Amino acid sequence: MRIWPIALLLMLATLSATGQDAALKLTARTRVPVAGIAELYEPREQQVDWKPAETAVMFIDVWDRHWCQGAVRRMEPLVPRMNELAKAVRSKGGLVIHAPSDTCNKFYADHPGRKLARSAPAATPPVTMKGWCSLIRDKEGALPITDSDGGCDCEPRCKEGIVWKQQHPGIEIAGGDYISESGEEIYNVFHQRGIRNVIIAGVHTNMCILGRSFGIRRLVSCGFNVVLVRDLTDTMYNHRAAPFVPHDRGTDLVIEHVEKNWCPTILSSDILGGRKPPHVVFALDESEYKAKDTLPAFAKKELEEKLGWKITVMASDDVKTLPGTEAIASADLLVIFMRRTTLPDEQFGRFKAYFDAARPVMGIRTASHAFQNWLAFDHAILGGNYHNHYANNLGSTLSPIAAAKTHPILRGVDPLAFKSTGSLYMTSPLAKTATPLLLGTVPNQPEEPAAWTNIANGGRVFYTALGHPDDFNLPQYRKLLVNAMLWTMDRPIPMNAAP
Repeated sequence: MRIWPIALLLMLATLSATGQDAALKLTARTRVPVAGIAELYEPREQQVDWKPAETAVMFIDVWDRHWCQGAVRRMEPLVPRMNELAKAVRSKGGLVIHAPSDTCNKFYADHPGRKLARSAPAATPPVTMKGWCSLIRDKEGALPITDSDGGCDCEPRCKEGIVWKQQHPGIEIAGGDYISESGEEIYNVFHQRGIRNVIIAGVHTNMCILGRSFGIRRLVSCGFNVVLVRDLTDTMYNHRAAPFVPHDRGTDLVIEHVEKNWCPTILSSDILGGRKPPHVVFALDESEYKAKDTLPAFAKKELEEKLGWKITVMASDDVKTLPGTEAIASADLLVIFMRRTTLPDEQFGRFKAYFDAARPVMGIRTASHAFQNWLAFDHAILGGNYHNHYANNLGSTLSPIAAAKTHPILRGVDPLAFKSTGSLYMTSPLAKTATPLLLGTVPNQPEEPAAWTNIANGGRVFYTALGHPDDFNLPQYRKLLVNAMLWTMDRPIPMNAAP
């Protein structure tokens, strides 16, 4: 191996920062409590500008192999994007740290990047940078997933062990990059280079990303500004363990835990560009409430024109077929306004796969009885209990549940009390996983839930029994739908959301 003088290595490490003044513009997402509603958090986004010369990107434990084959399969698609992120930060004058544990003193012992890391003068951190940093219950409570089984969800379960030798070769280690698996060394490097901001990508969020001596817990405790790249990470989580949700949803829950308790997250597109608008797919197959007219018109004006979202409409007048269900696979949100359909197995299977993955769902009016061949859909996914409706000529009066007035979905729905000309659905009692937001009333009859959220298989669901054609002329209803779409997709609802 060629011998590189330390002075030359330091020159390479700092050269790219020269003349690079353009700030890294990031959209940092955190979680904040919703006032007045216990244990409910909502996402908030803030634009931050970081000077590249004060910023490092660090790749934690992106190994060439892993003992869990499922972990390998999930990580492989992330590696090319990680490499692009390293290139981008490097080109803007930022620092690149490679932190593949258990390899630095063996495979990389004589690498120039190791020499750079070892050469940084010792500095005194405010907290220890040695050893593993376990869960800090007083600050963060418990993790939202159970990982005591090691997190492998393969069958049969993979055999644990250290099988990695180096960092994944798909991430280039360029001249001037640093290599270290020591929290003390990395702190020394940051102190030497004047690093204040750290971008973290790698695996696994619930373990090494949080707990390593150079992980999120320690860096935040040292006072660094830290962000996690949420689309370039993964968890070790077995979906057969609590909370018994699909793997990707388990990862989402851990990311939410980080956002609530430790640091913001960003998307790699904040730096690399190419951020795509959400894709909302509408499944419309009913003939009573003119859904094929009202919803496309609503979507075009409120979603395409105002928000720039991508819209796909699947529509049919035949309860036995719904063309275009291939679009469901790429949906960020599936909106259902269907009635008593019996679809072919292939089409129905696409719906079922979407629901099984705990992806965002919105149900409107007759969605409570959308599938004649799956009557349990109402309770299992929507959280409802449709069993009839009151007379059509009565309409209904809507008002918020007292405990839900501050829910983000109702933000900007003004006035919160309004009338609908549509018949009131009988929907109570709701599933235990459902949270009612609006109540509907007719004279001399008990109140009925008319809009609610639900958690199905760990995923976010919103349903409203409203959806009569006249409802789409109400500003309150239109705002309710837009807010609910943002909520189901876990996107911020503006604090000043106007009707």
